Amino acid sequence: MKKLVLAYSGGLDTSYCAKYLSKEEGFEVHAVSVNTGGFSPEEIKIIEEKAIQLGASSYTSIDALEHFYEKVVKYLIFGNVLRNNTYPLSVSAERIVQAIEIVNHAKNIGADYIAHGSTGAGNDQVRFDMIFQILAPNIKIITPIRDKSLSREAEIKYLQENGIKYSWEKAKYSINKGLWGTSVGGDETLTSDLPLPESAYPSQLVSTESKDIKLVFFKGELVSINGEKGTPIENIIKLDSLASAYAIGRDIHVGDTIIGIKGRVGFEAAASVIIIKAHHLLEKHTLSKWQQFQKEQLGNFYGMLLHEGNYLDEVMRNIEAFLADTQRNVSGEVSVSLHPYRFELNGIKSENDLMNASFGNYGETNKAWTADDAKGFIKILSNPGKIANPIIKNHD
Repeated sequence: MKKLVLAYSGGLDTSYCAKYLSKEEGFEVHAVSVNTGGFSPEEIKIIEEKAIQLGASSYTSIDALEHFYEKVVKYLIFGNVLRNNTYPLSVSAERIVQAIEIVNHAKNIGADYIAHGSTGAGNDQVRFDMIFQILAPNIKIITPIRDKSLSREAEIKYLQENGIKYSWEKAKYSINKGLWGTSVGGDETLTSDLPLPESAYPSQLVSTESKDIKLVFFKGELVSINGEKGTPIENIIKLDSLASAYAIGRDIHVGDTIIGIKGRVGFEAAASVIIIKAHHLLEKHTLSKWQQFQKEQLGNFYGMLLHEGNYLDEVMRNIEAFLADTQRNVSGEVSVSLHPYRFELNGIKSENDLMNASFGNYGETNKAWTADDAKGFIKILSNPGKIANPIIKNHD
């Protein structure tokens, strides 16, 4: 039989692929899911049972959580990356790591084919295909959903006809959960005006009493919460549990897709949004003006290339080196208040705080220069404008 590795999540699209490729196309399907957060051991067991039921010859779960953080998430924090100032790249960042792990698994077992359940109208097809083609150009890519232009209703009907129970209610919302956030897609996100209903979000509001927390960063990484130390991954998970109870981090991202159309996707990303904003505040105090300026340009560029599947381009390693170097002095404590549906950044404490009162207090007192110094500085600073202004007026 033809050996095929299927990128398998257990959702509707990949369930269809598992059944169709094994039953109709005669492939020896080896289902693989890559855990970049969001899967419990119990859920992985259920996914495995379902894959075998659908006709897969084997199922493998790859733990890539550490890889995901070290190779991607860390730099999204260093770069304060929010796509269109909104979306923390929750799913798009995961897809890159998942694709790399899947193609490596295909090589290890000697598969000649790789399949995924992406449609022809989204970004994931580009991310998966690009990684597969670059790392394994000799492995053929199979994409039934894209090639057959299948609707979700058609997929459900096929599964039901083959004895697999799958209801439309179950497939109404497409939910992808990971370490860096959860995306939520549904009927409402296909419009420009409708919000997602409260029930569509996986986390519901359960905490209503405001809570103050302390986040400690060391060289840009989150190392403790409320005085309790942990690994950055442990702290992300802990903070997400705390903040998602307040229904924090919900939004709808409107973006320009890789294929040229605009799209909307809902998401909840309590930990990632708070971490990025807290980290950014700490940087405002500990980095120079020009460090912040260059970081903003390169952080946005890094996020765009990652979002569009260009993770393997060597320029990404160059940007990562720059971002990591900027974090040498980004250490300190950030005070955050959690409230229902929102959070506040209260302030920071850091030995590297450049807001040094010995030089003066903004808008109040100057200690390191005189009034005459200020007048002379401003006079010289205005010279380019004085020189240009008469010429500009002549062109009115």
